[in-house]
Amino acid sequence: MFLSRRTPELPTPDQALKGRPTPEFQLPDRHTVLGNPLQGPYPEGLEIADFGLGCFWGAERKFWQTKGVWTTLVGYQGGYTENPAYEEVCSGLTGHTEAVRVVFDPSKVSYEELLRVFWESHDPTQGFRQGNDVGTQYRSAIYTHSPSQAQTAQASRTAYQGVLTSSGYGTITTELLPSEGRPFYAAEPYHQQYLDKNPAGYCGIGGTGVSCPIGVAKADG
Repeated sequence: MFLSRRTPELPTPDQALKGRPTPEFQLPDRHTVLGNPLQGPYPEGLEIADFGLGCFWGAERKFWQTKGVWTTLVGYQGGYTENPAYEEVCSGLTGHTEAVRVVFDPSKVSYEELLRVFWESHDPTQGFRQGNDVGTQYRSAIYTHSPSQAQTAQASRTAYQGVLTSSGYGTITTELLPSEGRPFYAAEPYHQQYLDKNPAGYCGIGGTGVSCPIGVAKADG
């Protein structure tokens, strides 16, 4: 029997689940791979970048493997429900996407390089899905923490759109918004560094194979 699947759509604030004032769990103190604290306050000089690129298990691993990244943690961002639970996010009734918070040392890795990892690690043209993972929680997103980040992210999106179009891909659907007013809610402890704890676990992350040109001219100049 053929079963139709309803097209995913974001809830309005009135439709979203209410949530709760505090999380119902306590995060581990430290990153299982990098050994640094998961939550702030972070050491002076470090910066924060937030990305959504599909299932956050594989997405987080991409960033903790990047030189200059101090810590990473996964969570939910861009929605309405306060301190949502994983099952609530998966219901599509919170408005959040699965996100990775990347805390990095800008003297060792630039925001541009993190954007390159972001773009090349997923297909940003797929809307509310990433491969076989379908739902609003798998949408592509960048939540910026400064005007400089916003400008750099916009430039990277424009540059990557050009090479994607040349390679036969459609329009980038990535949500590009300031993080202000869009809190990052840490996910449950078992999601943190999931693929370090479960090396054979599921990873749906896969890029287009198209290289992102951001920063190339600067590096070659």
